[in-house]
Amino acid sequence: MRALQVQRFGESDEARLVLCDEPGAPGPHEVVMNVAYASVSHATGLMIAGRYQTRPPLPFTPGTEAVGHIVSVGTSVTRCKPGDAVVAIADWGCFAERIKLAEYTVYPIPDGLPLLDALPVPISYGTAYCGLLWRCALQPGETVLVLGAGAGVGLAAVELARQMGADVIACASTQAKRDHAVARGARAAVAPGANLATEVKALTGGRGADIVVDPVGGELFGHAVRAAAHNARLLSIGFASGRVPDVPANLLLVKNLTLHGFFYGRYIGWTPSDERVTHAPALQRAMQTILGWAHDKRIQPSVSKVYPITGLGDALGALHGREVIGKVALTIRQEMVWTPPTSSE
Repeated sequence: MRALQVQRFGESDEARLVLCDEPGAPGPHEVVMNVAYASVSHATGLMIAGRYQTRPPLPFTPGTEAVGHIVSVGTSVTRCKPGDAVVAIADWGCFAERIKLAEYTVYPIPDGLPLLDALPVPISYGTAYCGLLWRCALQPGETVLVLGAGAGVGLAAVELARQMGADVIACASTQAKRDHAVARGARAAVAPGANLATEVKALTGGRGADIVVDPVGGELFGHAVRAAAHNARLLSIGFASGRVPDVPANLLLVKNLTLHGFFYGRYIGWTPSDERVTHAPALQRAMQTILGWAHDKRIQPSVSKVYPITGLGDALGALHGREVIGKVALTIRQEMVWTPPTSSE
């Protein structure tokens, strides 16, 4: 089978297309799936560079999120069968035409939901959903400020918070991204910068946001703290800006703010002490809910651009250049044909 393989840590061009052995027969609680598409994220580049929390042994195949069809299942597998459409989370290995996975990391796709619409669900939508509910206990009617709302987790948080009954204010770097966030459910969208608090308070009658979702970090975090209401919750889920923010602890104190760090990797096995079995039932329920909402068109997860399996460098370049709205992916198996979304989507 074909796969992208990294022989040494470095830039994205270290991932070379090779022919390698197929994964073999599944164990009792494993499945083998054909990979149609796999998502590309900022974490992909960090893993190839050897700078991610998880450092795979060399050589390895990148890719942590895939969608496709089950080929074979182990003797004890009950959640899916050959031919089923599924979306999956892996430690790595998704940039290969076939992958073997534990059954509890694979999630059935509802009939009628296109593969590419399911692809962003496990990681981007899973992170946003679990952060908003498990860490912040979002309640209907609350105001949620979402930073980095134009792509990935941020856009997912806009849609999910709105679906959960929140009033959403999006913050994104370009007008196109702000317009897209409004189309996906935000009541209003603002630009990042020193005026963030002023604009958010103007939109909330001077009160501020009850929850701030921050996948960006850097200087913007300080502006977002000032945009938070008294007794608000701040959800820190990443540092897409490339800089870990300095926390203004004096503002946390005087505004009675709660800062939640949220590492989704804990729930999907990306820690030294693998906890995924413990969290699998809760995560399976979350995925069933989110995929059901996607099937019912209550949310619209989508992939904005698909690159060939040889286009990883271009995909990462688009991400780093902040050119992407939503998610990007690689086509892994050539026989799978992608149709781009229409302008109305």
